[in-house]
Amino acid sequence: MKEYNQFLRMHNMNRYAEMWDQQEAFMRLLCQKRGFPPYPVNLESNEGQKFIKNLTYECMGELFEANQELKNSKSHRVTENHHFNRDAYVEELVDCLHYFFEIAICSGVNQDELYEAYMKKGEKNFQRIENGY
Repeated sequence: MKEYNQFLRMHNMNRYAEMWDQQEAFMRLLCQKRGFPPYPVNLESNEGQKFIKNLTYECMGELFEANQELKNSKSHRVTENHHFNRDAYVEELVDCLHYFFEIAICSGVNQDELYEAYMKKGEKNFQRIENGY
């Protein structure tokens, strides 16, 4: 079972790396064709922080667009809306993920750093729940 879990982890890491690499390739294309700024940006500078904030707002916008697909989420709604456009919902989540990777890359965060921090925080979250947080 341990070997299988390691296999799954490596398979998933390869998928994660593939998504990250695709985003970096797209960003290089944007630099060549659309005047996208060089990255990573200087996070100590006013301009660098503004750039990251703007990307963050774009990411949040995509997340809000995903929320617009959740028609039954209104607390005052009595009737059920049985139409859920899963494809549109997933597409908006993917748009958000593209921006998320872009934010990380432009901030100078690499795949390993993000992965390690994610796993460390995940472990902390598990411990919190186990300890009655």
